Amino acid sequence: MTKQRHPEPPSAILSLCAVNDEDQTGCTALLLRPIDDGARSTRDALEARWGTLPAEGLKRPAGVAAEAWQQALLRFAPVAAGRMELNDISPTVIEATLADIGRQFELHRRTHGRFGMATDWWSTLHLSGSLYRLGRLQFHLHRESGSGAWVVGIHIPEDGPLDAASVDSSFALAAAFFAKHFPEHPIEHAYCDSWLLDPYLSTGLPNSNMARFAARFSDVALRDAPGDALYFTFRAQADIDVSTLPRESSLQRLVLGRIDEDGIWQAGKGRAAWPVPAER
Repeated sequence: MTKQRHPEPPSAILSLCAVNDEDQTGCTALLLRPIDDGARSTRDALEARWGTLPAEGLKRPAGVAAEAWQQALLRFAPVAAGRMELNDISPTVIEATLADIGRQFELHRRTHGRFGMATDWWSTLHLSGSLYRLGRLQFHLHRESGSGAWVVGIHIPEDGPLDAASVDSSFALAAAFFAKHFPEHPIEHAYCDSWLLDPYLSTGLPNSNMARFAARFSDVALRDAPGDALYFTFRAQADIDVSTLPRESSLQRLVLGRIDEDGIWQAGKGRAAWPVPAER
């Protein structure tokens, strides 16, 4: 029988969510707050969404304070972990998946210089049973809007190289994982929606890991996303004075050079067969 994982002391929740040292004080304060109506309603919403494989993250309702919302996310993490464990998901996958919650606190601090989590909607997917980290990449299972087909969205954590071997291994892990744990949801295709699929990037850095990753996806639909390249390259807001940003790497120079020329970075949504074939 799976051991009871809730309630958990703050230290156990911080460890489960891989909260780094700088954010532990803030997260501990959240966990020690009285549980108010906002936190209870958030927990109820997370409970209701578990296992529904939602296509979108859950947005914080008006009237629910950010602190209550984030407290509920942290407190629900052990519940989600226990349910994943009951579904025979390995501790390695559970830990890697929920570690992204701590990473979102870290990214907020890097971007805004203070404690918080502006992406708390994104973290709700980790707590719904629909998104898992499998090796290098994250995979989000849900129904496609319109067609109703089961698809997998691919997301790229920024904590490692995007080399072909790591990506191939991640896709192989994901194919086996979803076949084992979600056999009743046959996946039609995978997709990636990212600024990395802007063809300007592949043209400017044709031999890069990013270009090779983007080449795995076809039928790419583009849209203007001028802030994405700045945010994901520098963790900077769209209104920053770009003259203050470093130009040390070829990627940094490419991103800022296009902006200097009044160009607009785009995001692309492309699709790939499932299972995604290895790079040839």
